[in-house]
Amino acid sequence: MEDREIAIDVKDLRISYRCLKAFSIRRSLLHLKKSKTEIYEAVRGVSFQVPKGEILGMVGKNGSGKSTMLRAIAGIFSPDSGEIDLHGNTVSLLSIGVGFQKGLTGRENILLSGMLLGFSQEQVREKMDEIIAFAGLGKFIDMPVKTYSSGMHSKLAFSITAVLESDIMLIDEVLSVGDARFKKKSSRKMRQLISDKDRTVVIVSHNSETLRKLCTSLIWLHDGEIRMMGETKEVLKAYEEFMS
Repeated sequence: MEDREIAIDVKDLRISYRCLKAFSIRRSLLHLKKSKTEIYEAVRGVSFQVPKGEILGMVGKNGSGKSTMLRAIAGIFSPDSGEIDLHGNTVSLLSIGVGFQKGLTGRENILLSGMLLGFSQEQVREKMDEIIAFAGLGKFIDMPVKTYSSGMHSKLAFSITAVLESDIMLIDEVLSVGDARFKKKSSRKMRQLISDKDRTVVIVSHNSETLRKLCTSLIWLHDGEIRMMGETKEVLKAYEEFMS
């Protein structure tokens, strides 16, 4: 294999959650005992590299560690051990549920989100009008995000990620959002972003057709470990046979 510039380097990554066991509040108050916690290992010693310009897909049943992995690459979750090296690339995560500051307006959240993505205040302000126009939220852009419907929330999140183009895009089950008109616009924009040969993309999806069309390679995660990694068609075939 030819030497290619690496955009994402994941080495022996481990991420655990502490799960509170179900317990009765009344009983806990009466006995004043500490509730027991269980450790759940979501990602177990995972290593892989993604070359620059690659479109990598991730498959696996629910709870296999896919979204945890994306959030770790995005810097939202800290691993217990192992390392992630993005080689100086900027990274953005497009995922419904990775939130805004609810008390701030849409406009203020654009600025905050952009700066959290690693852009300067000036860079975000330069793109502000384009983001607002793409989101199409009208007067709601200057209202608190807590007044937004889930559709409006999705539109704003997508617009920020789509307009503030980062070197690495992480997409968690969100390839088109909002109403029919916005879905069309967002799908078109997403295809344009993904087709940039210098942009590295990681897509988590349960839609085999999406992965087949877009991805150059695939990782199958199972119970927090890599079960298979390689050419999209081969990995999908093995995964679909296993799931059926």
